[in-house]
Amino acid sequence: MKKITKETYLNWYEEMYFWRKFEDKLAQVYIQQKVRGFLHLYNGQEAVLAGALHAMDLTKDRMITAYRNHVQPIGMGEDPKRVMAELYGKATGTSQGLGGSMHIFSKEHRFYGGHGIVGGQIPLGAGLAFADKYFKRDAVTLTYMGDGATRQGSLHETFNMAMNWKLPVVFCVENNGYAMGTSVERTANHSDIYKLGLGYEMPCKAIDGMKPEIVAKEMYEAIERARRGDGPTFLEIRTYRYRGHSMSDAQHYRTKEEVKQKQKEDPILHVLNIIYENEWATEEEIKEIDKRVRDRVAECEKFAEESPFPESNVMFDTVYEQEDYPFLPKKQ
Repeated sequence: MKKITKETYLNWYEEMYFWRKFEDKLAQVYIQQKVRGFLHLYNGQEAVLAGALHAMDLTKDRMITAYRNHVQPIGMGEDPKRVMAELYGKATGTSQGLGGSMHIFSKEHRFYGGHGIVGGQIPLGAGLAFADKYFKRDAVTLTYMGDGATRQGSLHETFNMAMNWKLPVVFCVENNGYAMGTSVERTANHSDIYKLGLGYEMPCKAIDGMKPEIVAKEMYEAIERARRGDGPTFLEIRTYRYRGHSMSDAQHYRTKEEVKQKQKEDPILHVLNIIYENEWATEEEIKEIDKRVRDRVAECEKFAEESPFPESNVMFDTVYEQEDYPFLPKKQ
């Protein structure tokens, strides 16, 4: 694994802080109804992505996840302006404005969604890994899911096949404690989700998802195991989301005191404290980073605001292959 250095922590701070502020802006414009539909934010879970990106080979490895999916493609290399434009429903978005919040894709950067069906991406991730093994491409797929998705039957079918075929995939459950509004403790007779891997003799463990250096180390070991041809790993990455499940979530299932306590473990604050403890940056240098982040978010907002909406025919052209589709209303 690449060494974790001063530069690593400074980069982690800037990128994680950008992801946080990028989504804070999304929350703001959502209230203004500039972003419509559902909006699921990643605030609090940034260390999971930061650590994974450090462990991955971004020239060939892949990632697929559920609908809390705005910052992952940015981390994989997608232009954040295009991601924000997609949320605005604009033609300059990653899917020409047709996918929206829950369906961000970036094939160029090997990010395969963005899936609104709970657990639907789990077998798809195994399918990507199967293709890589079949074509001997030496790539590994990171397949993410929320804790709620682990109660889906598709997970068990996928685990069975992935182990049977020794697929190059790492299954990662981002356990933020609540499946929408239901605590993990209420969904099964045990709260150690990683133990689901034991029934398939799949290597599995729970790890701290609030510290990127821990995620990076554990993820690297799992990725290299898959790359060697030894098969999948199941990681339960224990994290926490500071916002609701979505913007419409009243959060009656947890207390403000609980959230406040968990905010003391903020992964961005953790990284910043390490930077200060090692005197890797002064307060003025951190302020410069913060300004760069704010300016970058403003550029994304400006790009999305000024971009045009897609022409109506784009929707039909991407859905229907037959150009004279007979069920479209005739123009008078």
